[in-house]
Amino acid sequence: MKTTTLRLTLAALALAALLAACTTAPKAPAPAPASVTTAELIRTSRSWDGAELPDYPSGRPELVAVRYVFPAGQKLGWHHHPVMNYGVLQQGELTIIGLDGKEKTVHEGEAVVEMVDTIHHGENRGTKPVILDMFYLSQEGLPLAVQHPEIPLE
Repeated sequence: MKTTTLRLTLAALALAALLAACTTAPKAPAPAPASVTTAELIRTSRSWDGAELPDYPSGRPELVAVRYVFPAGQKLGWHHHPVMNYGVLQQGELTIIGLDGKEKTVHEGEAVVEMVDTIHHGENRGTKPVILDMFYLSQEGLPLAVQHPEIPLE
C-alpha cells in the first residue's frame, strides 16, 4: 500500500511540475499594433477643370457631407454648385462633363474638386453603381446644387 501511495504521490508531483513548467514558460511577445498611416488624397486651390476656387465666404460655415449612389448607366442632370465642394469616389467610375464639353473621369479611390458656379453634370458609364462621398463648404440656407432642367441631357 505504501508503494502505491508513494507512486501516486510521485506521479502527482511530476504532473504538477510539468504543468508549472508549461504555465511559466516565457511567452512569445505580442505582435506590435498596426500603426496609423496617412495618405493625402488631394491638395489644391483649383477645381478639376483647372479653374481657381473662390475665396471663402464670410460668415458662419455649415459643413455638409453627402453620399451619392449612381446606378450603372445613370446620368445626373445639368446643375451648378454655389459652394465649394470636393469628394472621394468610393466605388466605380464617374465622368463629369462641363457645359463646354470638357470631361473628367474619376476612378475608384480618387478625390475630385468640383466646379463652383459652373454648369456641369455627371454620368455613370460603368457597369456597377458609383458611390461618391462629397463634402460641401456651405453656409446655412445656401443650396448645395442648383438644377438646370432647361438644358436637355443627350
